[in-house]
Amino acid sequence: MRGIAVGTTAEREELLAAAVVEAVEGTSAYAGSVFLRSRDRRSIVLAATCGVPPSLLGGWRLIPVSSPIPVATAYSSGRTVHLADAEETMRRYPQLAVALPYAFGSCSVPVGAGGETFGSLAIIWAASPGGAGLSKAQRRHVRTIANRLGASLAALRARIGDPVECAPETTPVENPAPSAPAVRVGLFDWDLISGMISVDDEFCTIFDLDPRTFDGQAKTLHASLHPGDLAAFRFGAGEAASGSRTTSRRLRIRDHRYGGDGYRTVELWGRVPEADDAEPRTHLVGAIVDARAGSTALAAVERLRDGLFSLAPDGRVTYANHSALQLLDVSDDELLGRILWDVLPWLSDPDVESRHRSAMIAQAPASFLACPSPDRWLAFSLHPEADGVTGRVVPLGQPPSASTPSASSASSTESPTAATPTRLGVMHHVLQLGSALTEAVTTREVCEVVSDQLLPAFGGQQLAIYVVRNKTMHLLFHTGHHEDFLDWLEGAPLHARLPGTEALTSGAPLFIESRQDLSQNYPDIPTGEVRSWVYLPLIASSHPVGICVLGFDTTHQFTERDRGVLTALAGLIGQALERAQLYDSEFAIARGLQQALLPHRLPAIPGIRTVARYLPGTSGMDIGGDWYDVIPTTNGVSLIIGDVQGHSIAAAATMAQLRSAVRSFTAVGHAPGEVMAGVNRTLIDLDSGLLASCCCIHLEPRTHHAQAVTAGHPPPLLRRPDGTTDVLDLDVGPLLGVERASAYPGTRIALPPGSVLALYTDGLVEEPGADIDVGIDRLRASLAHARSDSLDELAGRLLHNARRSSYRADDIALLLTETAYGSGQQGSGGTSEGPCADRPHDSARGPGDDPRSVTFRRE
Repeated sequence: MRGIAVGTTAEREELLAAAVVEAVEGTSAYAGSVFLRSRDRRSIVLAATCGVPPSLLGGWRLIPVSSPIPVATAYSSGRTVHLADAEETMRRYPQLAVALPYAFGSCSVPVGAGGETFGSLAIIWAASPGGAGLSKAQRRHVRTIANRLGASLAALRARIGDPVECAPETTPVENPAPSAPAVRVGLFDWDLISGMISVDDEFCTIFDLDPRTFDGQAKTLHASLHPGDLAAFRFGAGEAASGSRTTSRRLRIRDHRYGGDGYRTVELWGRVPEADDAEPRTHLVGAIVDARAGSTALAAVERLRDGLFSLAPDGRVTYANHSALQLLDVSDDELLGRILWDVLPWLSDPDVESRHRSAMIAQAPASFLACPSPDRWLAFSLHPEADGVTGRVVPLGQPPSASTPSASSASSTESPTAATPTRLGVMHHVLQLGSALTEAVTTREVCEVVSDQLLPAFGGQQLAIYVVRNKTMHLLFHTGHHEDFLDWLEGAPLHARLPGTEALTSGAPLFIESRQDLSQNYPDIPTGEVRSWVYLPLIASSHPVGICVLGFDTTHQFTERDRGVLTALAGLIGQALERAQLYDSEFAIARGLQQALLPHRLPAIPGIRTVARYLPGTSGMDIGGDWYDVIPTTNGVSLIIGDVQGHSIAAAATMAQLRSAVRSFTAVGHAPGEVMAGVNRTLIDLDSGLLASCCCIHLEPRTHHAQAVTAGHPPPLLRRPDGTTDVLDLDVGPLLGVERASAYPGTRIALPPGSVLALYTDGLVEEPGADIDVGIDRLRASLAHARSDSLDELAGRLLHNARRSSYRADDIALLLTETAYGSGQQGSGGTSEGPCADRPHDSARGPGDDPRSVTFRRE
């Protein structure tokens, strides 16, 4: 990483490696990984692994923090994510299960300290259906390791400034899975003068000595040596002391597994440390090497006629016996150290790589058939362990039948490039962006999803989306720290010879890896501080929608995989953007209609203040039937709030007719109960099939009293000057539109000067799965405790919780009325209270909001 001392990075890598190895070895897991946050905090970066190599992780080397992936969820939420088996993974994280359809369980925990999260740690294990996963004790063990790692990283940062962050190009620390050693090595230091020898425990184990009782005498070792090798043993020591720097001897030592009568061969390697010519050479240091397990196994495997081979976890061939080389028709020089399916064209079927990945991740055997030539078939079986795969290949006596379920159709008639393997990263990014775009409705949401997904996934720093209007380019969205990024593209005609316009008109993505490439093809284009660019044409319904541009602050090389993934994603983005533009256009029409149906300005009424708010629902584009009104009368003022059921043009039209009816009945002097009865008859005569609720309160400012009537509507709230707040207990009439002869009784209420009356629709108090009375009481408490510096601020505070929610199934209307503070005091109308004066029903306003914001806005 740039700007970090090498020693600092090495110390951090040691901490990461130790933590992930301990997490794997301390549980039933076979692989693990540690992710650290990126500098821009948009993604987490793979920093260390144990067991499964990064190549098997595919698209999960760089993960956006908003991704529905367990390690990202653990990082962003700070909670443990435990998935016991594949079924639970599919249920809770379907994208992960589709991209990795294998039988495994996982546990992801956050890594952090002091309330700050640095990353996450994850382990995976082979899981059978219905398995319980990790025990509580094992989960605590993993969390303890993660917490200890977080504390160590925090201490390292405090001590030497390590930022505990990773650059996208960081190479992760890889730790192989633990495996049984094929070679044993014991170390010694032999004092040739005294004959004393210092050894480690492994040395004693090889010689079958108890390290607690070994007396350190070289002559004690003589009893373990074959008598014929004693002279060679002494000669080697003397030869080293006489001046030779290195000596090696093969020795036979007694093997007590055979009753003391058998021997096995080991190798002795020794070296005399450097010394001045005048100083005697008195010490021989070195190692005793026992390779019996490896050599014995190798000899046994080479005798077999079946083809046997060994694969590293990433699929590279580490060994193949003679029979395997013959069956595969390849030499060891061509095969060893390379990916099996990359070397052999007839194994380049995507299914082969998938079988290997399945074996490694699920830790379960896998098999497949392959056809190296038209008249020859081979049967492969893969047997995994955490440290790799043992493979077996045998010839098949006759071609498999068409019904053979495990047969792979990797025919030799196909060229190596005819079958393009389905790479994990491609599937991951397409699934993730596609899923996120399905939830994006507006153009702004589409742009934010694209930014959140593409930049961290490909390591970019700038993103801009331009759309086509009147055959010219116009900026729709930009993110990044270079404010002038692509300023020259704004207003450019489609026929201009520019990277963005040419990519869009040709329909082919443009990848520019360096400034030199840009200047060669477009010499007049300013580069700014960007070093590499990607221009993705956004095409939908066979016409150009716009262009998506990614910028990189460092020179970036785009692999074939990068180009393929980005090209595929461009199609998804284009379709989502076209759909969002259509939504925005239709919503603007609906918003305009809704705005026209509600009061543009609340009237100024002596003795009271009024403020209203309207918040449209977010579950769809359709306008709703909520409304409010303030109607002056000869002896006071009528406050109205109502709600027609449904979200549609019909609901809005019915609302407009009911609002007109209320105003008409009120204007001729009807009492609130008579007004409600007349509106009920009007709704039935309209025959709309819709019901409505309504509340009408007629205020008499001179008497400080009011007459209230409600037709199935949530009860108003009243806050008195001393702060006590109650839900008004009114006589409730039936909903409007149920029965023509319905009667609506009135309730007289007292309104002391300085009281605040709150009328609202049910969208403000309803919550899924909760009783509406709970929501009403919560609103009552909010009204009781909210500051009342101004009625406008009070309305904003009451809507605060609703506006923070990303989903509202219903519209919200709120009408607040404050009586004058004293006898004869003249209050002002809603037109003079704060920045909402010109638009008292502004759904976008609250404390500190920009007064220029749009009247109606999708929250």
